[in-house]
Amino acid sequence: MESEKKITYPLLMCVGTAVIGSLQFGYNTGVINAPQKIIEKFINETWAQRYQEPITENSLTAIWSIAVAIFSVGGIIGSFSVGLFVNRFGRKKSMLMANILSFIASALMGFSKMAGSWEMLIIGRFVVGLYCGLTTGFVPMYVGEISPTTLRGALGTLHQLGIVLGILIAQVFGLEVILGSDDLWPLLLGFIFIPAVFQCVLLPLCPESPRFLLINRNEENKAKSVLKKLRGTTDVSADMQEMKEESRQMMREKKVTIKELVLSPIYRQPLIIAIVLQLSQQLSGINAVFYYSTKIFETAGVEQPVYATIGAGVVNTAFTVVSLFIVERTGRRSLHMAGLLGMAGSAVLMTIALALLDQVKWMSYLSIVAIFAFVAFFEIGPGPIPWFIVAELFSQGPRPSAIAVAGLSNWTANFIVGMGFQYVQAQCGPYVFVIFTVLLLFFFVFTYFKVPETKGRTFDEIASGFRQAGGAGREKHSPDELNSLGADSQL
Repeated sequence: MESEKKITYPLLMCVGTAVIGSLQFGYNTGVINAPQKIIEKFINETWAQRYQEPITENSLTAIWSIAVAIFSVGGIIGSFSVGLFVNRFGRKKSMLMANILSFIASALMGFSKMAGSWEMLIIGRFVVGLYCGLTTGFVPMYVGEISPTTLRGALGTLHQLGIVLGILIAQVFGLEVILGSDDLWPLLLGFIFIPAVFQCVLLPLCPESPRFLLINRNEENKAKSVLKKLRGTTDVSADMQEMKEESRQMMREKKVTIKELVLSPIYRQPLIIAIVLQLSQQLSGINAVFYYSTKIFETAGVEQPVYATIGAGVVNTAFTVVSLFIVERTGRRSLHMAGLLGMAGSAVLMTIALALLDQVKWMSYLSIVAIFAFVAFFEIGPGPIPWFIVAELFSQGPRPSAIAVAGLSNWTANFIVGMGFQYVQAQCGPYVFVIFTVLLLFFFVFTYFKVPETKGRTFDEIASGFRQAGGAGREKHSPDELNSLGADSQL
């Protein structure tokens, strides 16, 4: 079993290549914030040229809000389409095909200034949202399926590391001295074609997911040779046995559509857990903190608040690396709970600091500490864990549909926070974080009572645990329904 713990070069290359998609997601999430004033100026100038009058404040706000939020709309549609691609084309080909969207988006946004068209910018943001929505499904699924059981959590965390690195790169590139200037902002937005080219060159060198080959395509020899390459050993019998067991289980549970997944009592418990975990990531207030951070840093007297926000991005990245090293030692459930509780404590500190900012001068420094702590605790648990735990909660049959539904929940919550936060902030002022504190405590209680530990357990053991729990809760129902669970006693 020693090979189970070994990270081989082919495994690392496959994970690294897949995670380029995660980097793209992070980059496109963070890239639009720094050049806001410059892009608004471009919209104003374009409007004036077309209509011979300056744009109204309301129209400018509306166009800017659409340009920001349409990314999430694309993400919602993309994440919901994951199952259509992965079952038909496989995990690797799906990632490769998605890059077409990245090239289209890069061209639309990169040439929008030259064409004098903010509509191109909006359409480009929508197309790249589609790409990122697909990526948030493809990457955790592929990484989860090629990783050994003992390394699945650590390697799954690399998806989140890719996202935060992308955000950090976008923040740095967005500085006025680099690409965030009047002339260069189209390059800043169009830059995404470079990682897309890298991924298109590297993906053909990576194998297809052995799980997909064996379970979906019934190509046992191919799956075995891929596993030997990924594990760096000739003895892959344990892996093959686990996949065959999962395949046998799939014979009893046919491929599950999204409608069947939502309506079936068998999958209800893991589906609710998957959705709530995704909501715990987006409704934790992390995006709100990034929106609010520049203003807090300004109040604290930081001369260049944009650099302080980059500092928060560095903390973000550093603690994702910490999570990477401790997730297999500590476990998903405990890390998620520690992160949620730490964020709730940081949110209370932030509320106190913001409420007393005018009366007590040093409170501005407490607010900076609270922001950095909030970001650090997010990356220990709620940042990385919801992405890869969804792939662990479901067996091969319902997994693509489950990842699609979970992704939809994540993107919808992302959209709601993005659109609604400024209005809630205007009403609540410094007390806006009280709302997030309450939500974080609710998610902590839910995780404590409902989320199982998946560390070191095979996909089938986890799914089987849910089936048995579901079966125990439905003993009052008909024998036919119990039979449909799939002879758990054999597992």
